[in-house]
Amino acid sequence: MKRLTFAAFLLAALPFVPLTGHAAALDDALACKESAHDFISGLIDQQLIDAKPMKVESNSINAFWPAHGQHLTAFGFKVFAIVGFQQDDPLFRTGDGKPIARSAYGAVVIATQAKVKAAADAAGNTAIIYHAGPLLTAIFCQQD
Repeated sequence: MKRLTFAAFLLAALPFVPLTGHAAALDDALACKESAHDFISGLIDQQLIDAKPMKVESNSINAFWPAHGQHLTAFGFKVFAIVGFQQDDPLFRTGDGKPIARSAYGAVVIATQAKVKAAADAAGNTAIIYHAGPLLTAIFCQQD
């Protein structure tokens, strides 16, 4: 009977386990101790994000999709997109407005702001946490 229960548990959990790709936690990288160039280029070099931004905001924030088959997390939450910009860096495209900062980077996760803030606080993280959309929260590092 125990074997049958354990097998049923494994079958029930299967849809929640990624079948391809790798999981990568970005918690340490979101400690705001590096430049946007180092953060973004490191993710590109590891093939965790697409090298070309999917969108460039007027404030020059470049948004990158996680690479196909990659499962990124930040403080236990699924990463929706990676964002970043560094002034005078050819890795980033410039928007048509005033850049947000000399260097800025972060991750947009699928979770409420309150849950992300609580998880970041519990980890001792001091990144900026703000509401980015319905069920989207940004974890953001900025250097002026």
